[in-house]
Amino acid sequence: MHARAVAATTSALLGTAALLSPVPAARAGDAREPTVLAHRGASAYAPENTLAAVDKAAAMGFTWVENDVQRTKDGELVVLHDDSLVRTTDVERIFPGRAPWKVKDFTAAEIARLDAGSWFSSAYTGTHVPTLTQYMRRIEHNHEKLLLEIKNPELYPGIERQIVTLLDNEGWLDGGHLPRIVVQSFSADSLRIVHGLRPAVTTGYLGTPPVSDLRRYAGFTDLVNPSVDSISAGYVSSVHALNGPHGKPLRVFTWTVNDAATTWKAVGYGVDGIITNKPDAVRAALRAS
Repeated sequence: MHARAVAATTSALLGTAALLSPVPAARAGDAREPTVLAHRGASAYAPENTLAAVDKAAAMGFTWVENDVQRTKDGELVVLHDDSLVRTTDVERIFPGRAPWKVKDFTAAEIARLDAGSWFSSAYTGTHVPTLTQYMRRIEHNHEKLLLEIKNPELYPGIERQIVTLLDNEGWLDGGHLPRIVVQSFSADSLRIVHGLRPAVTTGYLGTPPVSDLRRYAGFTDLVNPSVDSISAGYVSSVHALNGPHGKPLRVFTWTVNDAATTWKAVGYGVDGIITNKPDAVRAALRAS
């Protein structure tokens, strides 16, 4: 389907809900399009969840990035997707006797020794796992916005309060920064805790709750963020029909979309945001004429 026609149809379906969205959408001509979010940074082009991936997204002209947060043995928040260090670092070589190499079993200083770039490309040899503090400061430096995922909260009791405290200490919970931060998780309980600690923070539930349960989720989350393969236009409309805790229609950021055909499908569903490893490919699809 022609991209402009799909976007126009989507805009008509969303009506005022899309216009009230606090997340600014990209535009092509006069048609409003979903926000494009760089998944783990521009992770198709630089090692995921690193400062290099954040910088790459900024250089490509993308404002929103997504990341994942875990916690070290000594209580430092670090930006890493897996609860294991094996896939994206050289931990097996540096610490050969420490299997199964879980993040929670290593100190921040130990993790700082690891190479988190050479697995991706020799061009990124020497890249490190950033702490959340380092990450937030780079986001601020680049004038970016962040979709922050609390990973595996069941492994890290109290991580929600720790994240909120860090965001506060870094100045991200003032009026100027709140529109630039969304906290998401697959754990509804984790989001309830964040909402209870700081009701002003925008939250997003990762998953596809049954339509019959959406009203309950609307009590503590502002977005429902499902896999693109798990939704339909009807499902997205059901989400949009409800107001979240801040009195605005619930929004939908879908993942992980990396090609034109899936981009157009997501647009046809009426989503508000597209999370992607290849933000340039999604942008090109949205702007195709």
